[in-house]
Amino acid sequence: MIKIYHNPRCRKSREGLQLLKESKQGYKIIEYLKETLSFDELKSIINLLGITPLELIRKNESIWKKNYKGKELTNDEVIRAMTEHPKLIERPIVINKEKAIIGRPPENIKYIL
Repeated sequence: MIKIYHNPRCRKSREGLQLLKESKQGYKIIEYLKETLSFDELKSIINLLGITPLELIRKNESIWKKNYKGKELTNDEVIRAMTEHPKLIERPIVINKEKAIIGRPPENIKYIL
């Protein structure tokens, strides 16, 4: 089943969810701001995406700018920052079997459907 890590307050995330609805495939919505991800879950998602943890960070968030920007952080420290402050996670993330993609722009989601 397809999973979407979703923030209903985010326009791009809502657009991504709409693409999933239109695909008529089964999917599960994970509101990651309510159902926070563990360190291991987030690390697994990053591995599926094939990116570094820093590439999953929303660098314009005030939490990032205030607490982390300009600091030399290990990958584990960046992941911990996202588990402590899930608002830092780029969205939406869609996983289909062993493939994952960040839905920015939302049309990227079509590549894994």
